[in-house]
Amino acid sequence: MRILLISDIHANVTAFEAVLAHSEGQWDFVWCLGDVVGYGPDPNQCVELLQTLPQLCLAGNHDWAALNRLDVKTFNPDARRAAEWTQATLTPENTRFLEHLPVTFVIGDYTLVHASPREPIWEYILEPAIATLNFPHFETPYCFVGHTHQPVIYTLPDESGNAESNLPKYNEAYALNGRRQIINPGSIGQPRDQNPKAAYGILDMTSGIFEHRRIPYDIRSVQRRMLEHNLPERLITRLEHGL
Repeated sequence: MRILLISDIHANVTAFEAVLAHSEGQWDFVWCLGDVVGYGPDPNQCVELLQTLPQLCLAGNHDWAALNRLDVKTFNPDARRAAEWTQATLTPENTRFLEHLPVTFVIGDYTLVHASPREPIWEYILEPAIATLNFPHFETPYCFVGHTHQPVIYTLPDESGNAESNLPKYNEAYALNGRRQIINPGSIGQPRDQNPKAAYGILDMTSGIFEHRRIPYDIRSVQRRMLEHNLPERLITRLEHGL
């Protein structure tokens, strides 16, 4: 079984379509780690495209914001404005899809969450110290997370040690070697590692091989749609810089 690992689409259907085209014929099922909506101009299109795929999708914090399960007043002003626009734009059918998304899922050797196993909706795993604190909160060898929009692999050398972080080597096979790991495939629709290309991963569950990938997409077309919908300028600009 080959899995397409995606996260943080953020209502960017152009990037989503680019990933699907780039990976066509290379996977059997999709694991989506949340934040299908938020920030971008295409919330309905992204939810609807996702539903056409054989998939398991988790809830992210922006999905919950679209459902009013999070107080958008806690967001920064640009994120709050985009969240309120998303709430007003989503169709009832697509809102119902988001309402039924789980926050965690365990399948075989893999735990799936949006943010962290300790706090599945909100905590950011941005450094080895935070990763170390999260390993006791899942029992499987591997955990896939999103939320930070930064591809990375955290490895726990042994149960008494601290996690080590490694940046991905794109388009290279990475063997899951039995050591406990937290793996982030990165963001499709809004990367934040100073690389604007859409990020995703491919997991071969049979061989235990994972591969990080990056591909370009038509950022300008997304920015034009964001401008048409009067979304915040900072959100529009950051796409081209991967910030």
